[in-house]
Amino acid sequence: MSGLTWIDGEWVDDKAPMISVNSQGVWLSSFIFDGARAFEGVAPDLDLHCARAARSAENLGLKATKSIEEIEAIAWEGIGKFDSGAALYIRPMFWAEDGWVAPDPETTRFALTVTENPMPGDGGFSACVSSRRRPAPDQAPTDTKAACLYPNAGRALQEARGKGFDNAVVLDPIGNVAEFATANLFIAKDGVVRTPAVNGTFLNGITRQRVIKLLRENGVEVEEDRVSVADLEQADEIFNTGNWGKVMPVNRFEDRDLQPGPMYQRARDLYWEYSHKYGGK
Repeated sequence: MSGLTWIDGEWVDDKAPMISVNSQGVWLSSFIFDGARAFEGVAPDLDLHCARAARSAENLGLKATKSIEEIEAIAWEGIGKFDSGAALYIRPMFWAEDGWVAPDPETTRFALTVTENPMPGDGGFSACVSSRRRPAPDQAPTDTKAACLYPNAGRALQEARGKGFDNAVVLDPIGNVAEFATANLFIAKDGVVRTPAVNGTFLNGITRQRVIKLLRENGVEVEEDRVSVADLEQADEIFNTGNWGKVMPVNRFEDRDLQPGPMYQRARDLYWEYSHKYGGK
């Protein structure tokens, strides 16, 4: 079983037709999604991912036609259709069927997919600085997890892979570090963890917020501040947080080889401990 989609009250194969090319969500990008993970029998912060999906819909001018509780219940139902402990990717999504340029919120539809996707593990990844930038809040719907934001992230990834790297560090409009193309970014230097301050150009990730809280509760100093490329060049450690891999270390930044360090390991261990303690249904 590779995947299932809930739509219009029933579960269908995830490859089944769901949306027309003439839908406003396809044609004009009024499409939002969220991503949650189930792994090792838990789904940490699933409720927060469902809440963000509903909030993203409203922020993009759609109508959240399912409540947060309804979305979460559908997600747990879908998780239950797979083997216990399976690594799953869960995506609630809203889009508009009609509207001329601006979506008509009254035509909003909802679906939720659950697909089997292995966790990427903790082997680490390489990254370089991208020429692509994250947009300012007045240039794009940066307060949503909107599908239209991802093609530029995809171009950053293509650029990085063309240079022999796995991922890209993306800057904000004035040249500060914003995030990786696919996840939030952290560095560690002399026992202090730093991460770019939320400035409206990137999502304040749910896993990001959780890891910051867990580290601080564990006695680690975590600063949300301006981060520059020079800071990355001088960092003892670089790691990410995100739904896809949760917490992963950087093993090479530009021409620097790095090793997974103690702050990365603490963040990962704390997150896994939290997930298994509080991530059940």
